[in-house]
Formats: sequence, structure tokens, C-alpha cells
Amino acid sequence: MTAIHLHLVSHASGELIEMLARNSIAQLDGVVVERRLWKMVRHLGQLPDILAAVGETRGFVLHSLAATDLREALEGGCERLAVPCVFALEPLVTTLSETFDAPIRYRSSARDLIDEGFYRRIEAMKYSIGHDDGSATGDLADADVIVVGVSRATKTPTCMYLASLGVKAANVPLVPGVSLPDEVTDVAGPLVVGLTIDPARLAVVRAARMRALRMDPATDYTDEERLRGEVLDARRLFVRHGWPVIDVTHRSIEQTASMIMRMLDERGAPPPV
Repeated sequence: MTAIHLHLVSHASGELIEMLARNSIAQLDGVVVERRLWKMVRHLGQLPDILAAVGETRGFVLHSLAATDLREALEGGCERLAVPCVFALEPLVTTLSETFDAPIRYRSSARDLIDEGFYRRIEAMKYSIGHDDGSATGDLADADVIVVGVSRATKTPTCMYLASLGVKAANVPLVPGVSLPDEVTDVAGPLVVGLTIDPARLAVVRAARMRALRMDPATDYTDEERLRGEVLDARRLFVRHGWPVIDVTHRSIEQTASMIMRMLDERGAPPPV
């Protein structure tokens, strides 16, 4: 087996060069690949560490740095190290230029060549899917917003809608008799928002969910009297922690997300793209 050290350098999430590398390597027989990916490379100060790693393991460098200064610095460093370095779009760009006799003008900013907003939305969607319904709480500090609420209070669709706007949104359910994870109450960076809903409306939504699952809808999960206590406990929790509260009873997902976006804007969070 031939060992290949592949260094992938991206100005964004790395999706493009990872896909190209994976499909290219799949065409080779008898190779074992060790890949290393550097994401969000946008400053010259990030290159020394990358070049140091390249110099140590050698191998092959594939990058998507369209910004002139970054590209020249990376390619120049690899040339001094005698390590092959290829711009991921080079073969296509050169062929198109030669075919249509069109001059090549590499943009000084990667934003002109590749829509960074697209990659930000992809990253946000990945994050929200990985942090749906309390499935992961170890890195909640990376979220832009954490949505907390009882079951069926539209937490998941709200987070998915926010992710489509480039906002990393995690949702954490409130389960009767189960304490909220410390990661939620202790987190400092993200905005935490509580969602509440009218108990009568919640009972209807939960009963419909149970029927869709072909389960008996007449349970404590749908009992309106119990839901009143569940919703009240949730409101008390929100007030105790000073979290803003949104009543979703008569609001669409878009309206709820819009309110959260305004809250993020007011606290100076980066705008979505």
C-alpha cells in the first residue's frame, strides 16, 4: 500500500476540496490516505502553522484559496518545501479560459469567487441537525442561539429555519422530572430563548403526533391539565434564568425565527448570510 498525506486548505468549510479529494483518491488502487483539513483560512497569519505541518509530513496540498495574497503565499511556501500544491479549480479554470479565449482574473477576495454564505448555511445546518432535541450538549458554546421548550413547542422547525439563514441553532427539550443540563444554564456566549405555547393547543398537537405514530393519544403526554403544569414550570424556569420568552401559539415558524433574529441583532451577533 502507498501512503498518501493529503493536506486540504480551504477558505470556508472545506466541503469543496474534501469532495474533490475523496472522489479523486477513489480512482487510485493500493493507497492509504491520511487527510488533514484546515478550514476558514483567510489570513496570512494562519499559513505558518499549515506550512510547518506540510513540511513535516510532506505529501500533497490541495487548496481553494482564491485570494491572491493567500494563494501566492501558500503556493510559494510549498514550492520552497518542494511539495506539490494545486488550486482546486485550476484545471477547470484553465481549460475554460483556453477554450473560450477568456482571460483569467483571480479575485483578490474569495467572496467574489465562491459564495461564503452558502458554506455558512451548510455549517449552520450541520450544527443544528447535530444538536437537535438535546442530542449534543458538549459544545453548546459554539451555538448562536439555544432554543429551550417543552416537547412539540416547534423547537426543531424553528432551529432548522434559523439554520437556513446561517444561524447555528441548538434546541434543548424540557422533560418533566429531568433537570436541564448544566451546559445550558452555564453557557455564556449564545442567546438562550424559551418557547412557550398554550396548553390546550399543545394537547391538540401532541395528540395528533401520537396518532401519527399509531399510538394511544390518551396519555399523560397529552393530558391538558398536566400540560398546564408543564408549561407553567417551563415559564418559571425561563423567568428564573432571565431568558426571553416567545409564545408560539399563534405564530408561524417564520415569525418566531424573525423575533429570534431581532434579538440576535440587538445583542450584536453577526448577521446571517
